[in-house]
Amino acid sequence: MDIKVDHVVDAKGLACPMPIVRTRKAMNDLNAGQVLELQATDKGSVADIQAWAKSTGHQFLGTQQENDVYRHYVRKSEPDEVKEEITFPHSVRNEELEGLLESSREFHILDVREPAEYAFGRVRGSRNIPLGELPQRIGELNPEDEMYIICRTGNRSNMAANLLTEKGFKNIINVVPGMSEWTGIVERDEFELKNKIKPIGGK
Repeated sequence: MDIKVDHVVDAKGLACPMPIVRTRKAMNDLNAGQVLELQATDKGSVADIQAWAKSTGHQFLGTQQENDVYRHYVRKSEPDEVKEEITFPHSVRNEELEGLLESSREFHILDVREPAEYAFGRVRGSRNIPLGELPQRIGELNPEDEMYIICRTGNRSNMAANLLTEKGFKNIINVVPGMSEWTGIVERDEFELKNKIKPIGGK
């Protein structure tokens, strides 16, 4: 199926938050009703673009995948439908969360990155619910808990924090800048090396 688009954003090879940053900039130059195509290879962009469209009032049309490339389609809404992006007001720096981990205070850490990102490095004791699954799995969380939300750069966690607050969660804090600059203790999954590579000249 051919989709008529008015502008294409090439974000292949870029990780969060760059696909959304480029989309936001390009959308400002479009007229209401025009359609933007975002091309990305970051799997997390599937959830990111939907959450961003919902938070800004633009219309997410759908995603098509061709090999490793995701093609996301967003229609620019009328001016009276567009909402200002909300920067979550309650946040802490990485260093503050590191300090809390050494205290006896009871709190929870929610990591909203994709499972692969989480597996290769995460804050100890954190729980993983990807941003794209959060609306369906929100019942797994306690609205009364003090909860710190973290992602790679603070972008997905910002959207997750706003979503949880809209759903009645009372003690939500966004962690910035997130795992991209985390210097504390990191937990990782252990992986088996399934394909053993023979050395050159070896048998």
